[in-house]
Amino acid sequence: MTEQASEQSFGPFTMTVDNGIGWVVIDHPPKQLVDGALIGGLIGLLNAVEAANEVGDQVSVLVFESADSEFFLMHGDVEQILAMEAPADVPAEPNVAAATFDRCRTMAVATIGMIDGVARGGGSEFLLSLDMRFAGPRTVLGQPEVAMGIIPGASGTQRLARLVGRSRALEIVLSGNDVTAEEAAAIGYVNRVLPSDELRAHTAQVARRIAASPRLSIAKAKQAVDAALGPVEPGLLTETQAMMACSATGQHVPLMQRFLDAGGQTREVERDASAMAAVVDQMLELD
Repeated sequence: MTEQASEQSFGPFTMTVDNGIGWVVIDHPPKQLVDGALIGGLIGLLNAVEAANEVGDQVSVLVFESADSEFFLMHGDVEQILAMEAPADVPAEPNVAAATFDRCRTMAVATIGMIDGVARGGGSEFLLSLDMRFAGPRTVLGQPEVAMGIIPGASGTQRLARLVGRSRALEIVLSGNDVTAEEAAAIGYVNRVLPSDELRAHTAQVARRIAASPRLSIAKAKQAVDAALGPVEPGLLTETQAMMACSATGQHVPLMQRFLDAGGQTREVERDASAMAAVVDQMLELD
């Protein structure tokens, strides 16, 4: 393990390695959107960690946090999704976002999310792919995709069902309602919620304890726990195919355009849970 901190940058991600812990700050202004640049940066980060660990015990734990005081990650870039063309053929493998997020589960390193802000859609799905999530009281999570004519397509349907059970997963996914920090902790969406001024200390304590353990034990413990739950990969492919089936109809286009026209994907609306709910109602023409 390293004894002195070292810093590396991968697009929106900056990692400081200190005594076996990679502290990763996500800084993707102006909106902290999950887009191509963010996925590319995450691929670079994970590649670098795995390459370093092949030649020595460099990183045993990755802790992800946000440089944005309001948003951990907002959600997938709706404008980017609107510009995508549906593939002509049925996908034969999970999409790149789902596959990249899944690496956080399968890599031989413990992964932790430290969140005290908003994470919807793809931002929530990224958090769900991590091994643990510690939340502050300002945390708001949600999966609003169904109202936009698609589904959570970056592993959200698979992660939520495993964490909170089928019925609660469907309530979150189908309603699109936000989940508060306390509710998220109660149902298993996050590990626990802590006061904002205690969040870092608790996360650091857990990370240090894990990093002090043999890295092989960490990797094998992850594999053994996953074996109890069954394989994820078939479900990820089913999710990708379902997502493409929705988008191939074009049903999402007018819905997403109404979302954007109503102020969705702006910091002012997305930071306010009631305003965000009003936008979704307007998108669905419920008011």
